Amino acid sequence: QVQLVESGGGLVQAGGSLRLSCAVSGRTLSSFAMGWFRQLPGKEREFAAAISWNGGRTRYADSVKGRFSISRDNAKNTVYLQMNSLKPEDTAVYYCNAGTTDLGPWYNYWGQGTQVTVSS
Repeated sequence: QVQLVESGGGLVQAGGSLRLSCAVSGRTLSSFAMGWFRQLPGKEREFAAAISWNGGRTRYADSVKGRFSISRDNAKNTVYLQMNSLKPEDTAVYYCNAGTTDLGPWYNYWGQGTQVTVSS
């Protein structure tokens, strides 16, 4: 009965910033590691960022490292993805998901996703 709802996407100029949110219900957020994934147009869904259950460790795909930052607020059952220095190549639907650890395995609790479009 876990439900994930992503929000915060939109249209932004290259070099700009967006902050995505993932609200979790059905289970306490502290029970899981959390991750952000994205699906580029015409591509398969790919890993972007992950954070351990206690926030002690984060990891990022090389494509977003240094520009994106994942964080969590377990008291609010919410995970965030701060995206800076956005590039047109970041245009994608962004999803969050829960997992056993920040290295996986990941569950199948995908939400609707939120669209991020970066213009030149």
